[in-house]
Amino acid sequence: MRAAMANPQLFTLDAVELTERLARGEVSSREVTQAHLDRIAARDGEVHAFTSVLREQALADADRADAERAKGEARGPLHGLPMSIKECFDFAGQATTIGVAARTSHRATRDAAMVELLRESGAVLLGRTNLSQFMLFNESRNPVFGQSANPFSLEHATGGSSGGEAAAIAAGMSPLGIGTDIGGSIRVPAAQCGIAGLKPTLDYFPLRGCQSGIPGQEVVRAAAGPMARSVRDLELVMRALDPARMSRLDARVAPLAPWRGADADLRKLRVGVLLDDGFVRPSHAVARAVEQAGKWLAARGVEVVPFAPPGVHDAIFAYIGAFSADAAQTMEAMDRGGPIDPALVGLRRMARMPAPMRAAVARLAALSGEPVLARLVGALGRKPVEQLWKLTVAIRAYRFEMQDAWEAARLDAVVCPPYATPALPHGMSKDFALAGTPAMLWNIVQFPSGVVPVGRVRAPEARRDEARDKLERHAAKVDAASAGLPVAVQVVARPWAEPTVLALLAAIEADARGEAEYPLTPV
Repeated sequence: MRAAMANPQLFTLDAVELTERLARGEVSSREVTQAHLDRIAARDGEVHAFTSVLREQALADADRADAERAKGEARGPLHGLPMSIKECFDFAGQATTIGVAARTSHRATRDAAMVELLRESGAVLLGRTNLSQFMLFNESRNPVFGQSANPFSLEHATGGSSGGEAAAIAAGMSPLGIGTDIGGSIRVPAAQCGIAGLKPTLDYFPLRGCQSGIPGQEVVRAAAGPMARSVRDLELVMRALDPARMSRLDARVAPLAPWRGADADLRKLRVGVLLDDGFVRPSHAVARAVEQAGKWLAARGVEVVPFAPPGVHDAIFAYIGAFSADAAQTMEAMDRGGPIDPALVGLRRMARMPAPMRAAVARLAALSGEPVLARLVGALGRKPVEQLWKLTVAIRAYRFEMQDAWEAARLDAVVCPPYATPALPHGMSKDFALAGTPAMLWNIVQFPSGVVPVGRVRAPEARRDEARDKLERHAAKVDAASAGLPVAVQVVARPWAEPTVLALLAAIEADARGEAEYPLTPV
C-alpha cells in the first residue's frame, strides 16, 4: 500500500473515484472511512443527517477490508467503500424507529437483506440516516431524532423521507447511500439537496427487513435505490450488487442477468416532456430546468416531444384513498399516543373525521373555489374492504392505461419535474403533500425514475406570477425563499429499463456540469 495522497481531501471525491483509488492501492479503506467520519464530526452538528454513527464498527470493517485486499481478496467494486443507509433498514440488535418514539424499544433480530448484502459486498457502513416520521411527508424530521437541514441552506428542509441520506451525501459526510421511495422519497430529497438518485422498478432491490410507515399497505409498495453525487455512482451500485444474491436474500427480487451498463443509444430514443400534471404548477426554475434538459437531449439526437399522461388526478386520488383506508389507525397503534409531527396532524385528523363531516368540508372547499382540495378531502378516510379492493383495481388498471399511453406516443422515456418547487423552508411540508405528485405518479405505475441536479434558482425566478388556489399560494411562499437553491429534473422509463434512465440522466448531467449555476457538492 502506497502512502495516502495529501490532497485532495478524500470526502470530496465521488464513489467511483474512491473505489478506483482503493483498487489501485493509492489509499486505504481506513483512510477513506476516517476522512468521512471526520467530516461527519465537522458537519453533522448543524445538518443532523445521521441518526447513529457506527464509528468503531466502521473502522473495524475498514481494517478488515484492507487486510482482505492485501491478500488479494477484494469482494467487488464496493470493497472498502464507506456508505450510509436510511434508518428504516433493520440492524440486528438496534432499534428501527422510523421516527416513532414508541418504537425506540424495538430491537431487530437480524440485519435487513440490504444491510447484509452491502456487508457481503465489502462496503463499510458509516451509519444510519434521518427520515420523516412514518416516512410520510416531504421533510426529514421526527420526534425521535429531530430535523435534518439542507446543506445548501440550513433554513431549508432536505426533502423526505430519505432526506437525511440526501443531506449526508450532499455535505460530503458519505459518498454513497441507500434510501427508499414510495412517493418520491429518494427522488425529492435528491433533487432538493443537489444530488442524484434512482428509484428502480419495484423489487429490483431487496426490501426484506425494511420497516414501513403503514405496515400492510401494499396497494403501492416502496422501492429501495441508490443516492449519490454523480450518475456514475448510481450505476456503480447497479453494477456491484448481484441480482442472483439479492433474489436469494429476498425472493421477491427477480434473479436478473448482471448489470450490463447504461449504454442506450440516445439517437434511437423518443422522449416525452411533461411540465405540469395539473396539481401544482412547477416553479419557474423547475420548469426552466425541465425545458433545458429537453433541449440538451434534442441536441444529442434524442427525439423530444410533448407528453400529457392520461387520468393523473384519478390515479393520485386513488393512491391517497388507499393510503388512508384505515383512517390512520395503523399509525395510531404504532405511536401509542406518542408525539406526532405537525406535518401529519392535519391529514391524520382529516382521515379520522366521520364521513358526513368530511363530506361537508369537501363541499365547502369546492364552493370556495378549491376543487383540488375538495377532492383531496373526499379521498381521505376509512373505507370498507370492498372499496379498498376497488381502489386497488383502479390503480392496477391505471398502470396499463399509462403503458398504453406510452405505446401510443411511442415513448422510451419522459423528462419531468421531480417536485413542484425547490426545497421547502422548514415546516412548510404541512398541507402541501400534493406538490409531490410529479414523483408519486411513477410509484403508482411502478416505472423506474431518477433525478439529477441541473442548476440553481435564479433570483428573478423566486416568485410566482399568479396562484390558482390555496396550494399555489403556499407554493408562492416557497418560491419567494428559494433563490440559490438546487433544481433538478426527473427522468422516467419503462419498467426494467434502468439503463435508459441512467443513460439519459448521465447525458443531462454532462451538459449541466458545464453550466456556471450547477450546484456543486459536497457543500
